[in-house]
This record gives sequence, structure tokens and C-alpha cells, in this order.
Amino acid sequence: MKTIYDIQQFLKRFGTVIYVGDRLATLELMEEEIKELYFSKLIDKNELQVALQVLRHEIQFEREQKERNR
Repeated sequence: MKTIYDIQQFLKRFGTVIYVGDRLATLELMEEEIKELYFSKLIDKNELQVALQVLRHEIQFEREQKERNR
């Protein structure tokens, strides 16, 4: 997984589609869902780490964008 799109497709394999209209909120919910999949032992530690790295990078980018646009 290298992009948010990759993570969206990954989550679809588990029947999960997340979209709330606010990109930052969507990313944060995706992060929580990935964690839940790991705690439920549906994904391994490597998949968790890779997905969280991509999501956290994008979350940080979105937060910086919001700060610049204030």
C-alpha cells in the first residue's frame, strides 16, 4: 500500500467503505478501522504499520493544509 486509494481498496476487501465528506475525518476513520482490523486479527502487523504510515502522512498533510488556509 502506497496511496490512500490503495488503503481504500484494501478496506473494501473487508466490506468497509468510509466517506464522510470531510477528507480529514475520513482519513481518521480509516485509521481507526485499520486498527480494529488488526485488533480483530484480520490483518497482520506489517499491513497495519504500512497502512498507518500512509494514513498518518496524509493526515499530517491535510492538517497543514487547513492551517495554511486559515
